[in-house]
Amino acid sequence: MHQADRLLDDEQLVATVHAALRGRRPQSARRGRTGTPAEVVLRLLVLKHVRNWSFAVLEREVRTNLVYRTFTRVGGARSRMRKRWGNGARW
Repeated sequence: MHQADRLLDDEQLVATVHAALRGRRPQSARRGRTGTPAEVVLRLLVLKHVRNWSFAVLEREVRTNLVYRTFTRVGGARSRMRKRWGNGARW
């Protein structure tokens, strides 16, 4: 995970993900609650695909494992992934 962590620290990569997320819902920058940061979304999706997990398993593992919380930059705050992504999120 250390190699992935170094690769995901690329600011240009995070900016590309941020632009893609903003493009999905152009009004979201001005309306509603703030979204999940692009860096966190990117890291969560990388973890999901590397481990071949479903969204439900990803949510459970990130909620209970401090190493995964640190890697994804979710931190010690209470995770609201289920509320943000919904039950049947498909990307």
